[in-house]
Parts: sequence; structure tokens; C-alpha cells
Amino acid sequence: MKRIFKIGFLGHFIITFLKVSVAQTSFINVLPVEEQARIVDEILEDRIDNLLPVLMKRSGIDMWILISREYNEDPVMKTMLPSSWLSARRRTIMVFNLKDSGELEKIAIARYNVGKLLKGAWDIDVYPNQWEALLEIIKERNPKQIGLNFSIDFALADGLVKSEHDAFMNVLPKEYRSKVVSAESLAIAWLETRSKKELQIYPMICHLGHQILQYGLSENVIHPGITTTDDVVWALRQKVKDLGLDTWFQPSVSVQRNEVGSTEFLRSFSRRPEKDIIRFGDLLHVDFGITYLRLNTDQQQHFYVLKPGEKEVPAGLVKAFNNGNLLQDILVRNFKKGKTGNQILKDALAEAEGKGFIASIYTHPIGLHGHAAGPSIGMWDQQQGVKGRGDYLLYENTAYSIELFAATEVEEWKKPVRIMLEEDGVYTKDGFYFLDGRAEEILTIPRK
Repeated sequence: MKRIFKIGFLGHFIITFLKVSVAQTSFINVLPVEEQARIVDEILEDRIDNLLPVLMKRSGIDMWILISREYNEDPVMKTMLPSSWLSARRRTIMVFNLKDSGELEKIAIARYNVGKLLKGAWDIDVYPNQWEALLEIIKERNPKQIGLNFSIDFALADGLVKSEHDAFMNVLPKEYRSKVVSAESLAIAWLETRSKKELQIYPMICHLGHQILQYGLSENVIHPGITTTDDVVWALRQKVKDLGLDTWFQPSVSVQRNEVGSTEFLRSFSRRPEKDIIRFGDLLHVDFGITYLRLNTDQQQHFYVLKPGEKEVPAGLVKAFNNGNLLQDILVRNFKKGKTGNQILKDALAEAEGKGFIASIYTHPIGLHGHAAGPSIGMWDQQQGVKGRGDYLLYENTAYSIELFAATEVEEWKKPVRIMLEEDGVYTKDGFYFLDGRAEEILTIPRK
């Protein structure tokens, strides 16, 4: 997919991305750690200054308090720490106060500033106790609602541990306790909403993930009759390490083949062999993701190992793959602002059933986490809807891993084959688009 980017923020990133996507001769250059840190902090500052006030106003919470202790951080707080902070320190308390004027106060109840983002506001000579310093901030601002991170349905919005919750509530005067509310909606909004700057670099990150897949699922790594699926997994892990990146889950590589029994495509992920020897005529499936500049990818694609003398992917597999693309199209055109994840799931599955597809949809948000905050659109074992997380609404400028499968009877194999696809994309006011395009065909090993 060709895409044009304006040169400006991270212009050198985009130039590199365009050159590599045309030439396909080398991997995108991963920036030195210091440069990565600068960009992470620049994006974080922009998110806090320009995005957070909008989200606080939308949620109705005018004071958001995050409390964590070192090495037991609230997952939301971890996304707000500057690059030089690899963890919270002692007890770290962040206070975001939205004034009636729309100005956002960023306060750390700490002896020191949290990087350049939050000003330290604890004078130990005046308030020897950290909780007293926090209470003084609350009393001076007198907020209408005090948001704390506790949630039943969303683990990522449930980061305030019980001991810290109890300690805070025990010192909070009675007249303020009725103002304490769950910050679930605000925490999810912060995690799921992508800023303009993030949307500029996200295509490059997805493209880098695709490049690694192209390397790992090719004749560079795979030698039929010798290489195992586990060998490919570790080749992917090694390439990620060599490039200076991280992966947020262990990749997986699985096989569908002609001589396997007719129910092979239903084999669960937990029961597949780790060391299948890859053979000629195998249909390989890979599930893989990377983390770079605090953003994550999650991608699944298929590759076919050509038999000696074979020039093309069998027609039945091509048809099956095309049905997988059609199911993606059905799902993403059902993305509409204000619909819940469960509504999107129901409408998409109904449309797929009307076209005769055997389909399953298990799409999830992606961004600062792999399985991120936002509306769940099915799970592999919950095709009737997901209670709680599936009831959350779809908002604009949110990213998703379009994860699903379509099963099609393949004539050459005389059995159904499951095409399992996953590609990352963004929903905006203009609709949905894939961040780095999507796989439009089954690629061959070796490449044609």
C-alpha cells in the first residue's frame, strides 16, 4: 500500500520508511536508544498537554489521581513515566487537575519532578507525610469528581492496588469521599486514543514488523525437510533482538498440510506441536508482534512452501485466502462510531453468515499494550459477545488488530482450511485503514 506522509515531526523516520518500502533491500534503521528516548518523551508531552484535557472533559473527571509504588506500577502510570524512569520511585503520586478554564495542572506528589512533565509538589518541611501533601492539593482545588483507577471489566484500568486505595480513603476527609469515582472511562480513553504524532510513526512500526516476517518466513530461514516451526520462531526472536527491538509475546508458527486429517484446522493453539518439520506443500501460519517507541504490532500471515516443480499456490488455497480478505472487509466496514464492540461483532458475523462463510472474529485494540484497552470485538471462545469489555463504545483515533479466521473447503486437499489473518489498523473520522496495508495473497517459499 502506498501512503504519503507530510515531512515534519519525525521527518527522517518517514523518509527512511518510504525508501525501504520501495527498495525492500534492508530493514528500517532502528534509532539509537537516546534518540528513541527523546521521541518517546516528545510524544508523551504532547499527549499529556493536548490529548489528556480533551479526554478528561469527555469523561467528566476534573481530578485524576494515580498512585503506585516502585515495581508495582499501575499500567496506566507506566505509560506516563518519562523515558528515563524505568519504574516508579518509592510511592509515586500523579495528580492531573483540569481547571474550569481548561488549563491542565500536572502535579507529582514527590520530592522531585517526574522528568520534565510533572512538577514535584511535596515540601517535606511543610508536610512530613506524603498523604498530607496530597490532601492539601485536593482541598485547594476542591474537585467535582476525583477519578481513581479501579475497574471490574478492564484490567488495564484497575491499577490502583487495594492497600494504596485503602490508605488514600482512610486519610481522605468524609466530605470528599462521595466525589471519588472510577476513572475507568478516562483510563481507557488515555490508553486507546492515538495522537496525531503517534499516527505518523505507527505505519513505520507496522512496516518494520512486516519486514521481519518477510525475513523469517522465507528461504533465508526455511529449508524444507530440515527447518522446524520452532526454528522459525527463534529466528524471529533473534532478528527482533538483533535489531534492538522487543516483542510482547512469544511468536508462533503452525502448519496446515494436505495429508493431515480433516479436523486439523480446528486444532487449538495450546495443542499444536512446537517442532513440526516444515515440508514441501505446507501452508504456514505465523503470529508475531513487536514493540517499538512504546507502540505494539500484532500480525498474522500465511506462506506456502512450493513443491519441487510447483510454480503457484494451489487455486483452492488462493480462494480460501481471498475469503479471509473478504471477511476483513466485512468487519471493518461495520466499524461505526458509537457502536459497541458486541454490536460490531454481531453485525459482521451476520453479514459473513449471509455470504456462506464459516467465520470467527476475535479482534482487539492495540497500541500502548498488545491486547490493549478499548472495545473487545469477539474472542475466539466468545462469539456471542464479550460481557463488559464488548459493551464499550468505538471511538475515533483508536487502533485495532483485525484478527479473525475464515474456513473454506479446499478442493485439492478435500478438506476445510482455516485462513487466520491479523493486521493492524486505525479507525478515524474518515473510516478505517490498515496502517501498513494488509497481506493480499499467500506468499511462496521460495519467493517467486
